[in-house]
Amino acid sequence: MDRRQFLASGGVAALATSFLPSSAFAQGSGDTALNADFERIFQASVARSPELATSLGLDKGPLARLKSQLSPRTPDRRARDVAETKSALATLARYDGAGLSPAARLNLEVVRYSLTTQIAAPEKFGMDSPIRPYRIFQQGGAYFQVPDFLNTAHTIAATPDAEAYLARLDQFGTVLDQESAMQQAEAARGLLAPGWSLDLTLGQMRKLRSQPAATSSIVQSLVKRAAAKGLTGDWQARATAIVDQKVYPALDRQIALMEQLKPTTRPGDGIWRVPNGDAIYAMALNQATTTTMSPDQVHRIGLAQVAEITAQLDTILKSQGYTTGTVGERLAKLNVMPDQLYANTAAGRTELIGGLNDGIKAMYAKLPQAFSQVPTQPLEIRAVPVEIEDGAANGYYNRASLDGSRPAIYFVNLKDVGDWPKYTLPSLTYHEGVPGHHLQISLAQESKDIPTLRKIGFFSAYSEGWALYAEQLADELGAYASPLERAGYLQSFLFRATRLVVDTGIHAKRWSREKATDYMVATTGFARPRTQREVERYCTQAGQACSYKVGHMAWTRARVKAKAALGDRFDLKQFHDILKEGAMPLTILERRVDERIAAIKTRG
Repeated sequence: MDRRQFLASGGVAALATSFLPSSAFAQGSGDTALNADFERIFQASVARSPELATSLGLDKGPLARLKSQLSPRTPDRRARDVAETKSALATLARYDGAGLSPAARLNLEVVRYSLTTQIAAPEKFGMDSPIRPYRIFQQGGAYFQVPDFLNTAHTIAATPDAEAYLARLDQFGTVLDQESAMQQAEAARGLLAPGWSLDLTLGQMRKLRSQPAATSSIVQSLVKRAAAKGLTGDWQARATAIVDQKVYPALDRQIALMEQLKPTTRPGDGIWRVPNGDAIYAMALNQATTTTMSPDQVHRIGLAQVAEITAQLDTILKSQGYTTGTVGERLAKLNVMPDQLYANTAAGRTELIGGLNDGIKAMYAKLPQAFSQVPTQPLEIRAVPVEIEDGAANGYYNRASLDGSRPAIYFVNLKDVGDWPKYTLPSLTYHEGVPGHHLQISLAQESKDIPTLRKIGFFSAYSEGWALYAEQLADELGAYASPLERAGYLQSFLFRATRLVVDTGIHAKRWSREKATDYMVATTGFARPRTQREVERYCTQAGQACSYKVGHMAWTRARVKAKAALGDRFDLKQFHDILKEGAMPLTILERRVDERIAAIKTRG
């Protein structure tokens, strides 16, 4: 999600203000002015990012024009983004904490941290993000993002929505050409994805391009959804003409460019291969984990966690009769047991998603044991679109719109159903759905205690750490129905622990993609194709994979500390209410837990 901040435009004010809860304006003398500035920053970010407006459900009323637009991909746009973020920081610099309530001071601290982080890489390295250093790769670029965005975020309920879809489709070719120009310039500076990534990218581009325009997914998404709403119009012919005349020619040009650039990419798989690679990775690791840990520290923590979790899995597997070979070998054997596999067919995929939905329903019934509030926003589970499944992550979550017009979606990559043995699926559902991402993000969006700007904030270590903690909480709630499902949950933890080893191995110790994949397969027992997709993600998105286990350790450490400090007064629901304060860096999270502990003690 685009969280860059810009100056306000007056047309957004009335709409955006309606999303600020009255309780966000606390009683400090400076709170009202600060919250007004937060709101102006938020308004401006929505006005400048059509995709953000659509993802939040705000592309209507005064902002309806945004539903017909895509953001440009140009150097000028990036420069304006940086300038507007600096302007927002200058505005917030007027506040020194005096006259602000504790809640307002927290909001100020978190927002400043976020805005400062956003401009760090553009200013120092001339790139959008140290975590995503490459413009076009197997999980990034307009070719990958725009079709998925149009299909999943762009809602179609009335004729103007369909017309807006056509307008965005018409701009897709321009965006592809803009991005091609930026990639060419960045490649000249050494910022080009590894060769195998470009092969995957080209394969996905060709898969998108090979579809006859009339039956392509980007045309049929409009046609089918317009028909479902009974919207009359020659949608297929109009969309087909745009794809044939504008989108496909631009995609052909991008394919030709990537083929031309591929022989020039530097050898190696980690970020060390590009200019300033070590410094870029240090920034990426800092931003992903919101800590100052070095690669060596993270690597050592990963090795220790792998050893600890492997020992726990060894005990469970032996109790279930799996006694021969390493833990990784025993898990690999379990992965291919016939009773653990869905059929690798359309019917098998339908059955798998049905099972995931059943798991979500069962967990909702357990949530009141651990939470004072349960999210009301709906959640859908969908397969990753086939056009991008070769490069897409194995599972991921898209938040619901703020206005309730579009549900949250949890995607699962079903390229090969064999990647998902049945015993591993419950932990995935608890991670991506409830009590994981869906619960955490929805509670923040529904919170009455934070401004809208913080409702949409994201810190990977906080959110991914929570999602991993949610898998543990599910175990404490008795959600895993068998020892093997508990083994699946511990395998998930082992997988995240190996990420600490592998990510730092790839980017700091110059491991190859093959070495990293070999290590993960041998350690976790996951199938090689699935594991290789994960490793390829780490290679092209530096540091992000470390956020999960680092964040999980922070959440569990905070709970242990609160329980020890409060004794009989510790209340799990009350501890989890911190989610309503919104996402924040781990260092601030741990301080807030300390402050909440002190407040409870003060109350006696």
